Amino acid sequence: MSDEEHHFESKADAGASKTYPQQAGTIRKNGHIVIKNRPCKVVEVSTSKTGKHGHAKCHFVGIDIFTGKKLEDIVPSSHNCDVPHVNRTDYQLIDISEDGFVSLLTESGGTKDDLKLPTDETLLSQVSLSIIWTTFACCVE
Repeated sequence: MSDEEHHFESKADAGASKTYPQQAGTIRKNGHIVIKNRPCKVVEVSTSKTGKHGHAKCHFVGIDIFTGKKLEDIVPSSHNCDVPHVNRTDYQLIDISEDGFVSLLTESGGTKDDLKLPTDETLLSQVSLSIIWTTFACCVE
């Protein structure tokens, strides 16, 4: 072996996938699926019977978890679909600063202070309504 230094450029990520495969026939309502490269929550599933050409088909209707748009897909029930890894974390609102940053309480008791409210008026009104409802619900309990 020589004493030369070798440098390798990494062309890939750490190998963690954003999705995992799951057979289409096992995906149920309120689950998640990737439709047209978008992560969706499944709101409707229907399965057709096996026809003369073999496979039963699953018809999925999903709502994009980021945009709220309705998407549909039809997949043979024995084929694999991509299912996104979805983690939902709920925080309790502590404060909103004048510069638009929110202070949130984490489950471990710490605070998360690096989230800024959106500047888009439509999105901001939706977030504001959610914050008001959350605050009201906390006060009522």
